[in-house]
Formats: sequence, C-alpha cells, structure tokens
Amino acid sequence: MQNLLTLDGSHGEGGGQIVRTALTLSCITGTPITIERIRAGRKKSGLRPQHVTAIQAAADICGAETEGVAVHSNTITFLPGGPVRAGEYEWAVGTAGSATLVLQTVLLPLALAGGESALRVHGGTHVPKSPSGHYLRDVYTPVLLGLGANVEVYMDCYGWLPEGGGTISAYTTGGAALHGRDMRHRGRIERVIGTAVGCNLPSHIPQRMANRAANLLQAIDAPQDIRPCRTRSVSTGAGIFLAVEYTNGRGGFDVLGRKGMPSEAVAEQAVTALLAFHDSEAAADAHLADQLVIPLALAEDASVLSTAAITPHLRTNIDIVCAFTNRPIRVDEAQRVIYFDDQDNR
Repeated sequence: MQNLLTLDGSHGEGGGQIVRTALTLSCITGTPITIERIRAGRKKSGLRPQHVTAIQAAADICGAETEGVAVHSNTITFLPGGPVRAGEYEWAVGTAGSATLVLQTVLLPLALAGGESALRVHGGTHVPKSPSGHYLRDVYTPVLLGLGANVEVYMDCYGWLPEGGGTISAYTTGGAALHGRDMRHRGRIERVIGTAVGCNLPSHIPQRMANRAANLLQAIDAPQDIRPCRTRSVSTGAGIFLAVEYTNGRGGFDVLGRKGMPSEAVAEQAVTALLAFHDSEAAADAHLADQLVIPLALAEDASVLSTAAITPHLRTNIDIVCAFTNRPIRVDEAQRVIYFDDQDNR
C-alpha cells in the first residue's frame, strides 16, 4: 500500500470540494488518505449528508475501507481496496443534499475504469452552491467527452430544497484515455441553449423565464434555443439554466427561483452572468475551470485553459490535485490562464 497522504480539510477555500477531489483522486491513483479539519471554517463544520454519500459511493467503486464517515465528522480515513470497478451503482443522499456533486465524485474514476458503468443518484439536483443536473449534462460532460472520456448524463427527476427527491443518472463506456487540450482561445460562438423549469408550478412561470431570456439574448449574435419546461416532482421549485457553446469553449449559468422573485428577474440574472462571461473572452466559466483541473492534470499531454476568474475555490482545488500528481500546474493571474505543463512521468 502507498504511504498515507494526510490533507488539511480547512486549507484555502476550505469547503467540501477538498473532500470530493481527494476521493476522486484516491480512487484513481490508489492513494490512501486521511482528511482532517473538514470544513472547519464553515458554520456547520464537518461532513454533511452529501459528503457522507460521496464517500460511500467512492468506497463502493474501489472497495475502500473507511473510518469516521458520519454527518458532522471532522476527520475521515479512506483506504482504497483496489482498482476502480465498473458496474451498475445507485446511491441516495436521503436529503436535498447535492446528488450532482456525489455523481461528479465517481464519474471520472468510472470513465477511466475498464468496462461500462451505469449510475443513479437520488437527492437534490437543483440546489444552491452546487452545479445543477443541467450544468453537468450540458457543460461539464461535453467537455469531458472532448478530452477522451465517453460519459453521458441524464436528468430523470428534479429535486429542489427542502425535500429533494430528484434523480440524476449517468452512463460511461469506461476505458477513457485522457488527452490534453489547448483551450486558451475559445473560438467563435456557436449557440446558446437553455431550459426554464417550473416544477409543480403554473406553466406561465417557465414560459415567462424563457421569453425574457430569449429577448435579452438578442444582445449577442448567436442561434438560441431556450425551452420552457413544466414538470412535476416530490419537491417544488423553479429556475433557468443556460449554456453557451463556442468552437473551443463553454460556459453554464444557473439561477434558482425563490418565493417573491419574479420569473423575469430569474432570467435576467442568468443572462447577465452569461453576457459577462461572453465579454470576458475566456474559454471556460469559473466553475468549469475548477472542475477541469482533475482531468487536465491526469491527461497525457500538456494543456492550457483560460477562465473568467481565478477563484479561491480553483486555487484550493489545484493544491489538492498537486498533492496527488506530479503534474506541474501554473496560474497566470493577470491573464486568467492555467497551464498544465508536460511531465516526465506521473
């Protein structure tokens, strides 16, 4: 067994991403880990239900032994039992905790594993401070596909705060061989797609969001397809989810509705964020850049990526990735560019 790697869960931004990134890389590299002071600076420190489910999911796919895995726990140990095993898996957060973050923890390890895998995760699919199911489907996984990972994500059922009750599923053929990519320049804009959702709500709510977004998006010269969607689920909620596609870049923007917030205001927030990203000329939005650190660090070739912002979250994620790999990663703050340099071996 490799030497135990000890990580500080309060490092940098100090959030749950440290746990998820460490779990993903522990599964892929076989490195046993201990994480201490988990989310120490948060109002509710320690593990939350979605973190517990992510640890359980990661343990399932590599036969890991674990210690300290419970809600509120500040320290965990994760000891992989062997290579990641492809197969059919299903997990439930049990609350409105983020199902998408659980899925994201195990999706790349299974994409790299030998054999096909089918996954289902139950919980919150559209909740604050988490990528939505639409973001994973329309932004993250298409870029993974371009890096050599054959993955697909599906929105099965919506889950909103506070009840949750959503389901997101994914499929991968496995056997991915990740290659590097030059994403410094994003190329020309190809289209804007989006979904305006009203769940257990009148049909005029998603229609108003879609109409307002479509009107505001006339500010940029690009084909657009913004669709209203009225659906039903265990939980009630609304929101709009936009993705902008370039020949060599992508960005996604989610805004959740809330009681008393006009539908038009929800759409305006999402479009404002999209237009600001478009004006930045970056290839990846700030959240996507954060999520691409792991696959680009594991790719065989060098990569370069421009992003809309170098966030504390991104810097923390880079630090955790560097603890597992010997990929040299450089950040140009002024140009907002990340370099994943060549390496002799990993």
